[in-house]
Amino acid sequence: MSECTHDCSTCSQSCSSRTEPQDLHEKLNDLSSVKKVIAVVSGKGGVGKSLVTSAMAVELNRRGHKTAILDADITGPSIPKAFGVKTRAKGSELGILPETTKTGIDIMSVNLLLEHDTDPVVWRGPVIAGTVKQFWSDVIWKDVDYMFVDMPPGTGDVPLTVFQSIPLDGIIVVTSPQELVSMIVGKAVKMAELMNVPILGLVENMSYFKCPDCGREHKIFGESHIEDIAREYGTRVLAKVPLDDSLAKSVDTGTVELFVGDWFNSAADIIEDELKV
Repeated sequence: MSECTHDCSTCSQSCSSRTEPQDLHEKLNDLSSVKKVIAVVSGKGGVGKSLVTSAMAVELNRRGHKTAILDADITGPSIPKAFGVKTRAKGSELGILPETTKTGIDIMSVNLLLEHDTDPVVWRGPVIAGTVKQFWSDVIWKDVDYMFVDMPPGTGDVPLTVFQSIPLDGIIVVTSPQELVSMIVGKAVKMAELMNVPILGLVENMSYFKCPDCGREHKIFGESHIEDIAREYGTRVLAKVPLDDSLAKSVDTGTVELFVGDWFNSAADIIEDELKV
């Protein structure tokens, strides 16, 4: 007979102290239906994570899928502004109803619950983490094909809460073309691996600027190393998004649903192919 290894995931013994792996996922509202969940993460702030989240939801919505966005960046929520949504979320004893954008994308963000969207969220970590869980369990998400979770930067309390509490089907890592990005991407990738969440790929934002006069591409933030980084971590590049004033303006003015560009087509193709609904 083999001896106990003191590791229940590998041990075949049935001793009294044996414990099974715990499922920490929060239960969806009984009225909800969400088929696939994708978290959009970054190792640092200011790389355009919310822009990528919004654009991906818009692209898949245009392809006929029902999409939704859970804004888990509680202290820096920007999703309602990107879509021009200013009304407040409502609810009943059955749950909270998300707000719906002009083209039918459901969104939930703490800014939809505050009296003024400029009110600061001065909460401690456990309260913030609890709010993210409630956005998953208390909101009525109806017939969602693809939900995108806009994550706060880093690998702290809230990202850990999302990884543990929400059944993620994959993550997209957003980066920018700076030398230190390799280390930062590595942190996000290794966190996903620790939590056994598949990495769909990398999106490089602010990759280049294309001159409208001569058509040349200028590397404002230096040469891209995204392909090398993708190979280093065994993943792929989903998109390279340029510095484009029309895209930035669409987010600032709440008209992200109207942006025109094909930068996210390949990323949407991969999601449709690998995460079929």
